[in-house]
Amino acid sequence: MKWVCNVCGYEYDEEQGDPENGIEPGTKFEDLPEDFLCPLCGVGKEDFSQVE
Repeated sequence: MKWVCNVCGYEYDEEQGDPENGIEPGTKFEDLPEDFLCPLCGVGKEDFSQVE
C-alpha cells in the first residue's frame, strides 16, 4: 500500500518503509507513530491519502 502527502506529494510505500528516517521496510502506515510527520514538509498523518 502507498500513501501520498496531500501537501507536497511525498510518497510513503509500506513495502519500502523509510529507512533514512528510522522506519523499517514493511511498516504499515497505520502502524507509524501518531506523531509521524512528512519528512519533506512536516505535516501529520491526517494529511496523507491512500493510493493504489
